[in-house]
Amino acid sequence: MKDYLAETASQTAGPYVHIGLAPQAAGFNIFEKNFSHVLTNSHTHGERIIVEGRVFDGSGTLVRDVLLEVWQANAAGRYNHPADQQAEKQLDEDFRGWGRTCSDFDSGVWRFETIKPGAVTGRDGRVMAPHLNLWIVARGINIGLNTRMYFSDEQAANEADPVLNLIEWEVRRNTLIGKREKRGSDVVYTFDIYLQGEKETVFFDV
Repeated sequence: MKDYLAETASQTAGPYVHIGLAPQAAGFNIFEKNFSHVLTNSHTHGERIIVEGRVFDGSGTLVRDVLLEVWQANAAGRYNHPADQQAEKQLDEDFRGWGRTCSDFDSGVWRFETIKPGAVTGRDGRVMAPHLNLWIVARGINIGLNTRMYFSDEQAANEADPVLNLIEWEVRRNTLIGKREKRGSDVVYTFDIYLQGEKETVFFDV
């Protein structure tokens, strides 16, 4: 019989999440170039937006030490990645389409400063409504959670989106909609994430 090694014990994300991935949030300045919650520069094409929210656990308690990553298409609806096959859409050399942030340890609010993405044509030819892909990790989460944020002012596109339509209970689709508002000259989408409970956000296996 073959001898098998015992499985290594697992544990949830701890302090290294911040020290290793977002050291500035933990008070360390150890990288020459830190990943940022700001995805744009002065030359990036598209409508500037702010996306912010909070994360709540199953009891409704605010989680204050969450790390989030965002991956999104540019304003034309194209990803800055070789696997994107939408050759008819222009790349934006001033938009990487990826960012990382941590929630504020006091308020629990997380934020990205980015642009509103365009609609993406999937490999099957179906058009997906503008959306952000989000990855969430924190203490108490064994495996990072994947979700999406769609835009409240894209109702017609949302109703036709093939991914949203996979969610059988229509009321659950609302957990993936970021609410648009104007704050002075800023366009802000608010997107709170619920890890469990009655308001649990829809998460995806990817």
